[in-house]
Amino acid sequence: MIDLSVSNLVKEFEVGNRILDGLTFQVDTGERVGLLGPNGCGKTTLLRILTGEVDCDEGEVMVAPGKRLGLISQIPVYPAGYTVEDVLDTAFAPLHEMERELSRLAEQMGAGENPALMARYDKLTAAFQAGGGYETETNKNKVCNGLSISAEMRGRPFDKLSGGEKTRVNLGRLILEDTDILLLDEPTNHLDLRATEWLEEYLERFKGTVLTVSHDRYFLDKVVDRVIEIQNGKAEFYSGNYSFYAVEKERRYEEKLKQYEKEQAKIEQLEKAAQQLRIWAYSGNDKVFKRAQSMEKRIERMRVTDRPRKERKMEVRFGEREFRGDEVLTIKGLEKGFAGRTLFSDVNLEVAGGERIALLGDNGTGKSTLIKILMGEEQPDQGKLRLGPTVKIGYLPQIIHFAHPERNLVDTMIYDLDCTAQTARNRLASFKFRGEDVFKPVSALSGGEQSRLRLCMLMDAQINLLILDEPTNHLDIQSREWIEEAVEEYEGNLLFVSHDRYFIDRFATRIWMLEDGHITDFKGTYQEYLSARQRQKQLAAQPAAPKAEEPKKEKPKRPGGTKNLEKEVTAAERAVAKAEEQMYDLEQQIEQAASDYLKLQELYEQREALEEEILKLYGTWETLSAQLEEARG
Repeated sequence: MIDLSVSNLVKEFEVGNRILDGLTFQVDTGERVGLLGPNGCGKTTLLRILTGEVDCDEGEVMVAPGKRLGLISQIPVYPAGYTVEDVLDTAFAPLHEMERELSRLAEQMGAGENPALMARYDKLTAAFQAGGGYETETNKNKVCNGLSISAEMRGRPFDKLSGGEKTRVNLGRLILEDTDILLLDEPTNHLDLRATEWLEEYLERFKGTVLTVSHDRYFLDKVVDRVIEIQNGKAEFYSGNYSFYAVEKERRYEEKLKQYEKEQAKIEQLEKAAQQLRIWAYSGNDKVFKRAQSMEKRIERMRVTDRPRKERKMEVRFGEREFRGDEVLTIKGLEKGFAGRTLFSDVNLEVAGGERIALLGDNGTGKSTLIKILMGEEQPDQGKLRLGPTVKIGYLPQIIHFAHPERNLVDTMIYDLDCTAQTARNRLASFKFRGEDVFKPVSALSGGEQSRLRLCMLMDAQINLLILDEPTNHLDIQSREWIEEAVEEYEGNLLFVSHDRYFIDRFATRIWMLEDGHITDFKGTYQEYLSARQRQKQLAAQPAAPKAEEPKKEKPKRPGGTKNLEKEVTAAERAVAKAEEQMYDLEQQIEQAASDYLKLQELYEQREALEEEILKLYGTWETLSAQLEEARG
């Protein structure tokens, strides 16, 4: 059954500039579809057309009858004084109305028996129960915990929240409404890692239809099973998740390029033949002349295929300063709090040359505050921080500020870098700022464009410690890949805050997890960190050993005594050693496949399975070793 159908959709905001140009697609019930395309291609406009917030110029939109449709980015206006709790409760409006009617019916029935009232009461009670009327508080608490909507936040006025907080609350409200068709516009932009993972798990269980715009490549891989890419106002279809899309898109490009080159070779061959025929036709042979004309018409018909184009990569590289010495950063006894609340305390860390560190943690734990302390923008309450003598920092903050936002891009570059207008334009062009765009005031740029401009200005600085605070936020996938290419080329020290798991996975060689006011320092990749945490959870979940005061149960004697036990312990040790060797080989393969995303995913799954196997083998070895010790004792 079709839930959504879009036919020949056209939308034009400026005359002659069609953002959607005959867009056609359909989404079936239960499908999870990712809507991709660069910023400005019309993805958000399409979602607003689907909800009726924006009208299309031409075309037709059909939503299956009786299906409820909700858009995350479309935040309704609520009455003055509404708290977050009130907003969440609007999800249960039909149930609250049933509750009020049940109360009225109960009062009326108290006055005397009435079969019609009893029948209505019974029917309404069944509907109330089926609709989850008795679980509203439980469900609300689950969603709030999952999306990090705290009890304190639930009591705050909704209109006083930040844009990101409003989006998060609205996402919670739509989930509680149990909407049939979820339209998600960058749902993970304002979620921390834990809330993003919770949303992914929720969507796995969700029985409805999902159409999502997202630049989070991990999220797309976990959630979607089909991709629709908007290109030049039309739809391109890919039957798989993001990883499939990335590989298939490249394959299609190569195929189109081969076809184009084949056609060009054929055209060249025909042009030579036509030229020769014209030479022969000079002798007065009309048939040969007509053949030449026919061949030239055929050549013109073949010239319809344009050369397939790829977005050019940004030609970017950080200016690097040579690093001397082992010490990059030393932190001792660092503590910081606000308004009586301690963000973190007793932080002791040392950073050596060449390390790439991801600073992770939930929203509000103090990650950006720690970065600001490193940058000297905030002062700690206690503790010391020392940078190595040859360290020079380059910093890309989460929220970009320009001293003179009224200046255009060229003037901003000239004043900041003390360069010529031509140099400024060349630099801007390498960061995809071209033509008339370079004369826009900085204040007219989007958040993503401002990040790109700041990065462009940062590239010229001679640095050896690069600090990035949410560098990929608000950027489309293409822009994220540009930044990743620049970071890949950079060989200095890197410290970054990010919720982009693809970015974390690609660059982190060390993890600082900030939670409960302390930093857990893990030396290893993000996947290794996740595996270690999973191991800890599994060990913690194992049943505790019997208490000493409990009577010991008689254990059956093992045939063969300690000799058999010794053999079993030795065999268990060998099995563990063999599995550890396999893990080592697998780690080597993972390092070698660093640039092959699909292969990496496969290897990570193998590693996860092997880690579980190793855990079981260690458990067997520990049990047998304890039995052997007891038998010898």
